Amino acid sequence: MSAKTAKPPVKKCVLAYSGGLDTSIIVPWLRNNYHCEVIAFCANLGQAEELEGLEEKALASGASKVYIEDLRLEFLTDYVFPTMQAGAIYEREYLLGTSMARPLIAKKLVEIAELEGADAVAHGATGKGNDQVRFELTVMALNPKLRIIAPWREWTIRGRRDALDYAAEHNVPVKATMERIYSQDKNLWHLSNEGGPLEDPWNEPPKDMFEWTVDPTDAPDEPEYVEIYFRRGIPERVNGVAYGPVGLMQKLNELGARHGIGRVDLVENRLVGMKSRGVYETPGGTLLYKAHAALEQLCLDKETLHFKQMIGLKFAELVYNGQWFTPLREALTQFVNYTEQNITGTVRLKLYKGNVILAGRKSPYSLYREDYVTFDQDDVYNQADAEGFIKLFGLPLKVAAMLRVQGPGLSEFEEVDYEDFKRD
Repeated sequence: MSAKTAKPPVKKCVLAYSGGLDTSIIVPWLRNNYHCEVIAFCANLGQAEELEGLEEKALASGASKVYIEDLRLEFLTDYVFPTMQAGAIYEREYLLGTSMARPLIAKKLVEIAELEGADAVAHGATGKGNDQVRFELTVMALNPKLRIIAPWREWTIRGRRDALDYAAEHNVPVKATMERIYSQDKNLWHLSNEGGPLEDPWNEPPKDMFEWTVDPTDAPDEPEYVEIYFRRGIPERVNGVAYGPVGLMQKLNELGARHGIGRVDLVENRLVGMKSRGVYETPGGTLLYKAHAALEQLCLDKETLHFKQMIGLKFAELVYNGQWFTPLREALTQFVNYTEQNITGTVRLKLYKGNVILAGRKSPYSLYREDYVTFDQDDVYNQADAEGFIKLFGLPLKVAAMLRVQGPGLSEFEEVDYEDFKRD
């Protein structure tokens, strides 16, 4: 199957390669339609078994070279944790697992293209999805000279059957079959599923679709407690044991998954205008968001906390839309970093059958004072002070009510002579 129109020449192209059906057939398609050398790049973000045999498969598909980069640490420290610190959640539920990964993949795509002297990059995102925007905005922000090729917007392949036929025609080794019905994305932070029976929002997700988390009804009958320690908003210990970011994430995923935590079924608004349904598993991320929010409640003052909640909405929107490498996202991150200076302490969570229950929190920077809030007798708070505060706080309401009761132009007070206030 050939492209609809003739293609301008390309010498060398770096492809964001996953080893799945789509990117596997893109390799020969690029060679046949652009007559260029194809270099495959795969980012290891924690997809584990999906990386097995990847290099051999890419070379067998026609790639001249393969890069497989372990980006798990960078993914967590530079993208996941800053997003979590911002409290960014898209449309109340989505913890942005795919959205955060795409700018990092595209960034490395650009770096390899520059290293190899390539004049183009390519991706396997469809013309219906968000990922095409995320990839391409990043490339445009980091190297606008690179040409971007998006085969799904060009070729005549329209479905899974067409793709399988193309793979067979060009001897591309693929494991995919017509029986695999879900479009999936997996990394250290989450696992997502779209398509198949999920396309009808009335359908309950099939039980066998979930790969990470146990069904909450099958989770242990006894709750499990977990303590997470943060230093300046970054998680460092689980149950008193220090971990690096990758090990910590793996540990929390294990704990959360065992109790059926982190399942989200969401009909979301895609950037390209349509609604789509995704079912996500984010066990460890759900624990981190819950714990971090609890620590912020303890350590941030009211005005900062409330403003930060507004920031979180915008931050989530920027991440979802692929606007990571923008001045606004970078500026918001600076604000978030400032607010995290005192977010140090420990949060205790109770895990039980899909639920994350806050069971305790403590911090040396806590703004909570028991001696001020106690209902018992105290020597630090004069309750009579509240009277003056209420009078001032409610003054606008009182004035408005007086206007309603007395009518416009009427006042029980003597009219002010403004001549007394004139300056010489």
